[in-house]
Amino acid sequence: MGTSIKSPQSLSSPKETRAHYERKNNDDKDPAHDAAQQDRSMIDASEDQSEELPKVLFPLTSECKHYTHVSQVDWDIQKYWHQRKSIFSLYDEGIYMTADAWFGVTPEPVANKVADNLAAFCHHSKKVIIDMFAGAGGNTIAFALSGRWTKVIGIEKDASAIACAQHNAAIYGVADQITFINEDSFTYLTADSSSIDVSKSVIFASPPWGGPGYRSDEVFNLNTMAPYSIKQIHIVCRGMDSALYLPRTSDLRQIARLAPEGKKVEVVQYCMEGASKALVAYVPAAAPVALNLLCLEA
Repeated sequence: MGTSIKSPQSLSSPKETRAHYERKNNDDKDPAHDAAQQDRSMIDASEDQSEELPKVLFPLTSECKHYTHVSQVDWDIQKYWHQRKSIFSLYDEGIYMTADAWFGVTPEPVANKVADNLAAFCHHSKKVIIDMFAGAGGNTIAFALSGRWTKVIGIEKDASAIACAQHNAAIYGVADQITFINEDSFTYLTADSSSIDVSKSVIFASPPWGGPGYRSDEVFNLNTMAPYSIKQIHIVCRGMDSALYLPRTSDLRQIARLAPEGKKVEVVQYCMEGASKALVAYVPAAAPVALNLLCLEA
C-alpha cells in the first residue's frame, strides 16, 4: 500500500493526508487511464437517459433558524456558530440551519475539496452524484457548484433539514441544479421503483456519527456508529463508487475491508488550521458492476 502526504494548505484548500488500502497487491493501471483522466470532466448531458426526478419545494419550518447574534444560540452550538463563516461563507446572506445540522454539516472548504477529489476518483462515465445524508446541504451544494455532474440528488429524511438545504442552495445559486428527496435514504435507494442507474451513479455518505467512543476513543469502532453502522451503509453503497465521510479516528482496518477484491480504498484526512476534521474513504464499486476506475496512485 502507498502513502503520500501533501504540504499544509490554506483554509480554502484544506490539507490532505492520503493513504491507499487494498486487499491484495494489484497496482496495474488501466491502459485507458490517461485518456480517461483527460476526458473525465467532459459531460454530455444528452447521454443521460435516466428518468428525470420531479422537483419539490420544501418550505422552511419553525425548526429552521438563521441566528444573527450569539445570544440567540443555544449554548451547545455556540462554538459552531462562531465558526459559521467557515461552515458557510455566505452565512450572512441568510443561511438557515436546524439545531442538529450545526453538528453534522461539513465546513465549506472541506466540502469543496471533497467535491474536487470525488470528481477525480470517479470514471468520467459517472454523471449522477447522490448525497445520501444531505442535511443542511453543505456537501450537496459543493457537488452542484463543481459542475462535474449532470444530476445532483440530495436525500434527507428530516423535513426541516431538507428545507434548509434547498434554501441554502438557492443562496449559492444552485437550487435548480439539485433534486432534493425527503425520504429515508435506505428506503429510497433500495426501492424497486428507484430510478437510480447504478452504472452512472456515485454515492456520497456523511452519516450521523453517534455512538460510544466517537469523541473519546483513540480508534473509533465504525460498527458502533449509530444509528447506522459502516456495514449497513456499505451494503447499500457497494454496487456504486462511494465516498464515506467518517470520524478522523475511524478504524482503518475496518475501512480496508470495504475494498473489493484486488481494488484499493483511498483514505484522505481533511484538516483545517492544523486540525483534522474528518476522513473520507473513497471506495470503488464491487462486482458485478464492471468499471474502468481511476485509481489515484501514491
